[in-house]
Amino acid sequence: MKHSLIIVALLITVISVNAQKEKYLSLGVYNTQNAMPFGKFSGLFSEILHPGIEFGYGKILSQMQKHEWFGELKLSYFYHRYVQHGIPLYVNLGYRYKIVQRLSAEASFGLGYMHSIPATGKYKLNGGGEYENNKGVGRMQATASFGIGLNYVLTPASAKPVKIFTLYQQRVQMPFVRSYVPLLPYNSFMVGASRPIKKRSSSSK
Repeated sequence: MKHSLIIVALLITVISVNAQKEKYLSLGVYNTQNAMPFGKFSGLFSEILHPGIEFGYGKILSQMQKHEWFGELKLSYFYHRYVQHGIPLYVNLGYRYKIVQRLSAEASFGLGYMHSIPATGKYKLNGGGEYENNKGVGRMQATASFGIGLNYVLTPASAKPVKIFTLYQQRVQMPFVRSYVPLLPYNSFMVGASRPIKKRSSSSK
């Protein structure tokens, strides 16, 4: 998956330019289910838990009174029982619209690399007729995602305002198994919080 790593590197470069823009850190927890895109929502709260956690570094790329474009670097981990441990590293590009003073909606598209480690034993038959461990260190995969979410600013008067968010995300892992499951889709629901790295100037409050 060299191409996905190259894409991530290029997009990180884009996010890194214009150092004067606001930067922020985020942390979220989520549950994920294997399902076709937009094929599952209620099951994310009532079926088997496949938990995950995600760290993010973001930057505002362009900002107007009600409109905001942003870029994010995300590192995530999730556990799909009996299937895999997934470690996505990807770049998110998105748009936010301020509905009211504290509430905003967003949509984003992500692309990047994912490392897949089998969650169960994997064995192969050796030359001596015995089975030996063939789990290895996992497989290189590509990942693409699309998400929609809401943000609410808890402390708008603070120099480093805390924002809570929810995100409903669709993720595709590829190629999972080339012969019969080339694309493995996931539906996820995430809740989390973000906070600017630096204090806002008094003029921007």
